[in-house]
Amino acid sequence: MRLGINLGYWGAGMDSDNLAVAQEADRLGYDVCWVAEAYGSDAPTVLTWVAAQTESIDVGSAIMQIPARQPAMTAMTAATLDSLSGGRFRLGLGVSGPQVSEGWYGVKFDKPLARTREYVEIIRRAMSRERLSYEGEHWTLPLPGGPGKPIKLTVHPQREHIPLYIAAIGPKNLEQTGEIADGALLIFPSAAHLEETAIAHLRAGREKAGLTMDGFDVCPTVPIAVGDDIHALADTFRPYTALYVGGMGSRKQNFYNQLAQRMGYEKAAAEIQDKYLARDKDGAAAAVPHELIDSTTLLGPVERIADGMRAYADAGVTTLTLSPAGFTLDERIAALRAGTEALERSGLAS
Repeated sequence: MRLGINLGYWGAGMDSDNLAVAQEADRLGYDVCWVAEAYGSDAPTVLTWVAAQTESIDVGSAIMQIPARQPAMTAMTAATLDSLSGGRFRLGLGVSGPQVSEGWYGVKFDKPLARTREYVEIIRRAMSRERLSYEGEHWTLPLPGGPGKPIKLTVHPQREHIPLYIAAIGPKNLEQTGEIADGALLIFPSAAHLEETAIAHLRAGREKAGLTMDGFDVCPTVPIAVGDDIHALADTFRPYTALYVGGMGSRKQNFYNQLAQRMGYEKAAAEIQDKYLARDKDGAAAAVPHELIDSTTLLGPVERIADGMRAYADAGVTTLTLSPAGFTLDERIAALRAGTEALERSGLAS
């Protein structure tokens, strides 16, 4: 199993620290550094900044939002980043959510699976540097009856095939991700529930495409915090968990809330959402079960973290992306180093 690092959103008050964290991950031999985007910092700009100041670590978008860009533009960005980074770019895509898609980008959040499939097909075709033409439900290239003509990408990516990942949570999205992508970006992964909540659906998609799980990268993001007081460490993640389970999306369309329900936390998920949407954020955080936090993070001394890593590997994780917790740079660096030490102790280091 390999290790990655997730820097989250740029502009959250830890920007200079984020670069130092990425550089330390590079020095420690982490495999990939992911960055996010929502409606603040964009991923490609941050990835360029990080790639220019690191040596060997891959840089990846987790995610570039599908409603934010035309697929050909995403192909251009991917090819450019791969070229500038010396073949170190990974393209992570996702549909975002209804509130961001429609409220920020003005793009209807309809038929997300079909839209994702067409988007990936166009990117693959553009990246192959063939003349681009496509007829689909959501995109037609060139537009009929006008001056447009099929043209091809002029940039030569460093690699013929840039790894393409999709952020997936729901069963249908996971199955399609297994069918059309090279890897899956997961969030709130519980090793004990990973088979039924994710792996089984990814495997079904691979089988649908006549493929196995060999070579497919199962890549969840897991917060990590080091210390002896497990409950105190878990409490630091209560606002984070409450935000996603309670407030990421509407009452009807919160994919993270639905995931918590599938893991057996139906009652707690409903309470967290009720309180969060009523603007009782403290109450929502207090309602998050300790077991939910503990099962979706790596908490404790290095030995306990190593045990958690083994559980994730046994569940089918191939790249474990760590989000190091801490209020200071030193604390985040310490968590990063603990991740490396734990991987070595687990016997999983590749």
